[in-house]
Amino acid sequence: MSTSTTASVSTHILDTSLGRPAEGVAIQLAARSGRDAAWQALGGSATDADGRCKDLPALPEGTTHVRLDFAVEPYFEKKQADAQQDAPANRDSDAFFPEVAITFAVKPGEHYHVPLLLNPFGYSVYRGS
Repeated sequence: MSTSTTASVSTHILDTSLGRPAEGVAIQLAARSGRDAAWQALGGSATDADGRCKDLPALPEGTTHVRLDFAVEPYFEKKQADAQQDAPANRDSDAFFPEVAITFAVKPGEHYHVPLLLNPFGYSVYRGS
């Protein structure tokens, strides 16, 4: 929840190759207070069955930049392993993007919802509502 002196962040992931939420993706949150300041790791969480991460840590006062790190490689490895159980295939299991790091600027009092649209060979993000 944002306050007049802090911003807040939420996210969710949609696997566009399936048209479904991406469950179980680990997300780490970091913040800094100025373009040249060091990143401060704040902690993380993982997406739920709806692809949402509802318990990201609060941002400290003075935060100007936020970074979300999505660990997508384990998600795709699990998805491929599940698919091969149903119909074995001889495919490369390496994720093209093993992780996705999104960095954006924030202002106090604003909420930032940053959805990740994900597929095995690309991704897109935007400021949601």
